[in-house]
Amino acid sequence: MFALKVNSVPSLDDWGTVANLGSTILEGDGKASGLFTIGAPEAPLGAAYFAVSKSKFRMVYPFTEHALVVEGEATLTNETTGEAVTFKAGDGWTVEKGTPVLWDVKSPPFRKTLYGRRLIVRGS
Repeated sequence: MFALKVNSVPSLDDWGTVANLGSTILEGDGKASGLFTIGAPEAPLGAAYFAVSKSKFRMVYPFTEHALVVEGEATLTNETTGEAVTFKAGDGWTVEKGTPVLWDVKSPPFRKTLYGRRLIVRGS
């Protein structure tokens, strides 16, 4: 069992920037880090912690994800529908593979847990 507690995140590995994960950085440095708690990037299913610095970036989700914010605040905008939602610790979302999302990370740090299918992490 791996406990998920708000404002309590284990040490994470450096993943470079969100550009290494297929995103386009619009503002800030987009430094990313993470830690797989179940599976690995190439596994059919996986769970991980993910963190990103204060930044704004655009990404098309490469996998279907369920996420829960454990620290920080970010506004995510579905660029297909225009819907924008601000998420804080304790809030969560689901997003389908292929959804274009604009991330506006308001606070350093922003950390979430995620569970998804085919969590491919490109090289850092």
